[in-house]
Amino acid sequence: MADEEHTKPAARSFLSCATEVARLMDLGDAADVPEARRARHLAHAVRRPLLERASLPEELFAPLMAAAVYDPDPSFCRWFVEPALYTFGRRRVMTALLDYLRSGTDAERAGAERAWYCAHLPLRADRSPAYAPDGRRDPALDEAHDVVGEWLAASGAQVRDRAVSEGRNED
Repeated sequence: MADEEHTKPAARSFLSCATEVARLMDLGDAADVPEARRARHLAHAVRRPLLERASLPEELFAPLMAAAVYDPDPSFCRWFVEPALYTFGRRRVMTALLDYLRSGTDAERAGAERAWYCAHLPLRADRSPAYAPDGRRDPALDEAHDVVGEWLAASGAQVRDRAVSEGRNED
């Protein structure tokens, strides 16, 4: 993921991310829903169509990751992470979240941490048509041990940096 994808000014919001995913899914913008509830409404509207597709267009990956990161509710960011896991693979999803952790704003790093939890969801052949008819998929899509190690190193460095900036010693 290019840095400019997730370091834009704070004008980006969950609503803008959910709107972009809905637009790419040809589901409209829910202009008739009050703005305070529009983002969650759009997230709910895209959830089932995202999971029902055997594949998703490449152009949907970055908006899905942004929506997952910007979703303020850790219970619901799964709605964006899970279809990305099935279609694009655990490795790619985790790598995108690692990019947010390394170079995102404070809000994006917090969102990446929330979404990281969902990136560990167990994948089941009966949950997505992204699996082949025999219930298999390319295991390389989900091989992410090295990315997990990079995440742990980066998140540990962030904790140390935060402690230093706050004048605490982590010894």
